[in-house]
Amino acid sequence: MKIGKLTITDLENLIFKNIQNNNDNVISSGEIGSDCAAIEIGDKVVYLSTDPITGTNNGLGKLAININCNDIATEGVSPMGIMITILAPPHTKKEEIAKIMKEAQEEANKIGVSILGGHTEITAAVNKTIISATSIGIGEKTDFKSKSKIIASDRIIITKGVGIEGTGIIAFEKENEILETLGEKILEDGKNLLDLTSVVKEGVISNKYAKGMHDVTEGGLLGALWESSCFYNLGISVDLNKIKIHESTKKICSLFKINPLKLISSGTMLIIVSKEDAKPLIEKLKENNIDAFDIGELTENTDKIIYKGEEKTLIPPPESDELYKVI
Repeated sequence: MKIGKLTITDLENLIFKNIQNNNDNVISSGEIGSDCAAIEIGDKVVYLSTDPITGTNNGLGKLAININCNDIATEGVSPMGIMITILAPPHTKKEEIAKIMKEAQEEANKIGVSILGGHTEITAAVNKTIISATSIGIGEKTDFKSKSKIIASDRIIITKGVGIEGTGIIAFEKENEILETLGEKILEDGKNLLDLTSVVKEGVISNKYAKGMHDVTEGGLLGALWESSCFYNLGISVDLNKIKIHESTKKICSLFKINPLKLISSGTMLIIVSKEDAKPLIEKLKENNIDAFDIGELTENTDKIIYKGEEKTLIPPPESDELYKVI
């Protein structure tokens, strides 16, 4: 099998066909395009999500916090807790474990989430350190977002740009090659994109306006658009010219001959909003120093289209992330 997330077909055949919900309190669980499970408890909803960090050895603590808390933020609530599992190979030094946890706590402090516990183990089962975490958030039942409210003509907003996490990872992993070919400024700008990987702030701000949100991770923006189309059972039509690509992302992706639209992009929030609320949301985000862009709309049919001028291209099903072509 290919490196990366399972394909949508494999997810359906290998995972979803073999699991079932056994509890009436579960109001949302595993599904293509869904970031969180949701459990109803009285007038509250508890949101849960889990993700590993496997694509890099750099910034593990920061990424473990942000990638997992981002999923909770797609529900418009702040994450309140996270549990972290660290699996490290035998050659790992104690200082490396300490660095991961210090970095994780620093990032947790920024977004106000508590590290509740977890598990740390040295094992020969891995050849590099792997972190897996589970995050939790609690929201009001009245704020639970039902996908049935999403309609054709709703607008698609993204924040910050695309390829954010992938660019940062590649900048650290391929430092010498980028420095020699593209220079120090592009290298440092690329590395600094990892500081943008949290979407908690925009998730909470957008809750008043958003009808649905999705964190852009493996498979990049095109993968997130495909998953959202499947989740809402509607089509997608987006304008390539409206999609922001940071200069460091453009140049680093060009150097390694990869597509920035298919590059892992934690730090980008995809937000579905009514036509009437699109402009107010963008203005509100910009008031909070978060760039946001209206890139297209949902459509009646299920075609998934990206266009540039008169040229139209069908968005393909997501495959292995572009990151894995480089590292």
